[in-house]
Amino acid sequence: MGFASVPSAIVVGVDGHRVAVEVHASRGVPGLTIVGLPDASCREARDRVRAAVIASNLKWPDLRITVNLAPSAQRKAGSALDLAIAIAVLVAAGELDPACVAGLSFVGELGLDGTVRAVPGIVPIVDAIRTDRVVVPVASATDAALVQGPEVRAVATLEELLAALCGSEPWPDHDLPPPRAPARVTLDLSDVRGQPVVRTALEISAAGGHHLLMIGPPGAGKTMLASRLPGLLPPLDRASAMEVSRIHSAAGETLHGGLISRPPLRAPHHSATMVALIGGGTDAMRPGEVSRAHGGVLFLDELAEFPPSVLDALRQPLEEGVIRVNRARFSAKLPARFLLVAAMNPCPCGEAGRPGACRCPDGALVRYHRRLSGPLLDRFDLRVDVLRPDVEQLLGGEPGERSADVAERVAAAREIAGRRGVLANAHLRGSELDRWAPLTDDAHELLAATLRSGRLSARGLDRVRRVARTIADLAGHDGSLGTSHIGTALHLRADVRLGAGVLA
Repeated sequence: MGFASVPSAIVVGVDGHRVAVEVHASRGVPGLTIVGLPDASCREARDRVRAAVIASNLKWPDLRITVNLAPSAQRKAGSALDLAIAIAVLVAAGELDPACVAGLSFVGELGLDGTVRAVPGIVPIVDAIRTDRVVVPVASATDAALVQGPEVRAVATLEELLAALCGSEPWPDHDLPPPRAPARVTLDLSDVRGQPVVRTALEISAAGGHHLLMIGPPGAGKTMLASRLPGLLPPLDRASAMEVSRIHSAAGETLHGGLISRPPLRAPHHSATMVALIGGGTDAMRPGEVSRAHGGVLFLDELAEFPPSVLDALRQPLEEGVIRVNRARFSAKLPARFLLVAAMNPCPCGEAGRPGACRCPDGALVRYHRRLSGPLLDRFDLRVDVLRPDVEQLLGGEPGERSADVAERVAAAREIAGRRGVLANAHLRGSELDRWAPLTDDAHELLAATLRSGRLSARGLDRVRRVARTIADLAGHDGSLGTSHIGTALHLRADVRLGAGVLA
């Protein structure tokens, strides 16, 4: 009869949670039982572990074995505990000296042939471990080494791990791929011909973190413009890069040994479900597209084709920067601070606004416009028309300004916002807005007239002031906001042809 406890960890949402794998082995009817709220994939470890131990030239203990995954009140999902269960069983059965595993944690899935396989979420898992060393699969070792924590040791099979623990063989030294170089930005704003108003809106969006809605006919360049926005954003600092990398690792992506240093761009298809966009869906609470866009850009093309319920689910994370996914037995808080950029046609046929060109019946137009709720539209700081460029601009126009030049101004504006204690001006709230975005008398009167007309809501008022502050920062103006700044912000918020075409 014996007992063993081996540390490991699992991932829930984007966070790692420590788990103690406790094993009790005693005489009785031979068998292996796993308790501690395991899900189906976790319960199936009993068959994987048994086959892997036998494939490693060891005899499976002829004992009654009980495995408890502590804390027992937390749901366990996935196969990351397989390796820890196998080691704990061998220690409890007397096949392995407990001193051999002191100070070690184990993470990995076991194959029936004894191979140790990669598991999703290795970065947050290793980040949660508090032992001196952690044993991980070879395929996960490069990503695990990104965490500035325990020493990482990589193994390919259970057999070579046991040989290293017993001292009969040295720890394996596998050739790991070198970290990849940061991805180069290949999409440049200079490729865009014409579109001066939309280019300005794109720069303001990047500089101030303002959400942008582009409305225009097919082929006007909306997708082309949106795909170049990440190239205008500053690179992520070390802390932000680590946070973004943890999210993508938890989503099952391989980082190839390098932190994600550039703001990500996520562009889900309009058929994406609520779970795919928001996250959850499994006991592991996988992050969705809005979390994968954390620190970068979420681009929703064909916005009006998304289900209205899915779009309205974005309203809370747009305000708070997090997704709170709650289930009956567990919950998770997923980061979701992203820059939302959306594009849509002005009508189903895409030709609204051109006299005699639109072929949509009135009923179709009403249904199309109703797909976007007023509260969602209200959260777009910038709403602009995107018109088709002139033939002369397409065939012989001068190249536009390069992304690198615009990015310099964006970085300078972000630095000014940082001195105010925020990442970007879009995050200024309440008294901060009164302090950093005061109004001249003329600007105050302009806003008052717009509010009296009913064309601007209270929320829209704050958003217009934040956009005006960003416009002033880009122009090098650090004083009170004047009518030129407020007027430009109002123009960029109102110049759309959706429904009645008025401010929210």
